Amino acid sequence: MQNRTYTADAEPGDHVTVAGWVHEVRDLGGIAFLILRDTSGKIQIKFEKDEMDEELVDTGLGVARESVITVTGAVDEEPRAPTGVEITPEELEVVAPADPQLPLDPSEKVDAELSTRLDNRTLDLRKDEVQAIFEIRAEILRATRDHFRKVGCTEITTPKIVATGTEGGTELFPITYFGEEAFMNQSPQLFKQLMAGSNLEEVFEIGPIFRAEEHNTPRHLNEATSIDYEGAFCDHHDAMDVVEGVVKAAYEAVAENCADQLETLDIADEFDLPEGDFPRLSYEEAIERINATGELDEQLVWGDDLPTEGEKALGADVGGHYFITDWPSEIKPFYIMDHEDDEQLSTGFDLMHPEMELVSGGQREHRYDELVAGFEQQGLDPDQFEYYTKMFKYGMPPHAGFGLGGERLVMTMLELDNIREAVLFPRDRQRLSP
Repeated sequence: MQNRTYTADAEPGDHVTVAGWVHEVRDLGGIAFLILRDTSGKIQIKFEKDEMDEELVDTGLGVARESVITVTGAVDEEPRAPTGVEITPEELEVVAPADPQLPLDPSEKVDAELSTRLDNRTLDLRKDEVQAIFEIRAEILRATRDHFRKVGCTEITTPKIVATGTEGGTELFPITYFGEEAFMNQSPQLFKQLMAGSNLEEVFEIGPIFRAEEHNTPRHLNEATSIDYEGAFCDHHDAMDVVEGVVKAAYEAVAENCADQLETLDIADEFDLPEGDFPRLSYEEAIERINATGELDEQLVWGDDLPTEGEKALGADVGGHYFITDWPSEIKPFYIMDHEDDEQLSTGFDLMHPEMELVSGGQREHRYDELVAGFEQQGLDPDQFEYYTKMFKYGMPPHAGFGLGGERLVMTMLELDNIREAVLFPRDRQRLSP
């Protein structure tokens, strides 16, 4: 829109045209006020009824909340106004009237259930707090890309329609692909490994993954954003260094560039940057410390996966981000390399927030014979993955990587109650639209 001024840029003495949504209207008798909202903030429009054109006043005071309007007029200083300035309108046009019966209240005077908010996401994002979440999410992804480039990575894009799953099993969404069965990819794992074996060497991808898991919890999604890395001539220690750098860079960027959004979410005072190196606990040490908390009904033993309550107990004990390393080989995927001196231990690792797992990673098996044997040990047919395994015959270097859950990073950073609050249009067992 030509000659439009954002509300945050309107200064006393200016003559401006602003455009946005009607946030609220207050009629005090001889004087009335309309609050106009745009992406930069809000501004007060003043109507002095006895001194202004009657049609202009009627239009301004008769417009429904959330209607889109443009206002042209002079900006004056007014200390009592919400932003210290106000506009005396000369022209007001209703560009798009809103239905007076709104499904939710963007002014936040009336709360709405999460399901109602997600059904009406356009209206929901007109709330300051919700807008702040997605501005911070965008900053996290920007900082993540910048950090990957800083450490020498090339961004890639891998297929989301595949002939076989990454890890086998039934957690795949099948689709019909020109008469053949195909699947939505559950991870870029195999493709990013192939790129690590190319001359690109270090690569990253930020993109969607799809998992047909029948979870119905506040921290699971069936379509999620995965932040992936794979690096040639890297081991699991190197990969942990990279992901620790990514997470710290994201926090630092939000602290530096999203102060207003943190204030809006009322978490600015307690927003702490991760300090020092993230502790690296072995799996054996992790289960010992969980058992020592006494929070579980039954003691964990070697080979157990860590239950949610165990993760939280350990997280409270550690008090910050931490790694769990040296997992049992039997509970890690076939492509994770075992320790050379102990085949019972894998080089797999998880990066944990005190509330939940954020990352799974490890050094990959780059030796052809051992890789094929790993397929067979997990009941997978290596022939179905021939496009992947054959490249390991042509000089595949040692490599390592990880996958970081984008929404979980946002959720834990901002202390959100439900992961769906970190997604514009979440996909779960109950939600396919909008």
